[in-house]
Amino acid sequence: MQPRRDMEAETFKRGAIEGVVVRDLRKFVDERGWLTELFRHDEMVEEFYPQMAYISQSEPHVQRGPHEHVEQTDFFCFIGSSNFKMRLWDNRSGSETYRNMMTLFVGADNPKSILVPKGVVHAYRNVGHGVGVVINFPNRLFMGANRSEEVDEIRHEDDPGTIFRLDD
Repeated sequence: MQPRRDMEAETFKRGAIEGVVVRDLRKFVDERGWLTELFRHDEMVEEFYPQMAYISQSEPHVQRGPHEHVEQTDFFCFIGSSNFKMRLWDNRSGSETYRNMMTLFVGADNPKSILVPKGVVHAYRNVGHGVGVVINFPNRLFMGANRSEEVDEIRHEDDPGTIFRLDD
């Protein structure tokens, strides 16, 4: 999908974004190591139940995004082994928090899960010195059943003039 740009209002203000859910991920530690619950259906609205899971590795200083989804909600888990800067932009014109922007620092030092609704632009960068791992549980299958559909992604990172930037 091609990036879409709203030339009307290209500025964002810092603030919460409607529908974004950020939760602490608690590590339960004992002599064997640690355990963390990533999600529970009794703490999640059914429309966001995961349909698949994937894990990605990002080298230090590598950025993923910014991009957004038309139908997909992402459910990211940042638990380590590095730290990430994540930024979200509410690009949904019908949202009460349209044009709000959130910046989060998550990962090894601040384990979090982040539910990113469709239409919210998002990007993250490994800001640590080591390899970082991110787990995602999206509520849609990548490319649909049997990979028979187009990828549900608007890739703003392909636009050199994008207004969605991680750099302050």
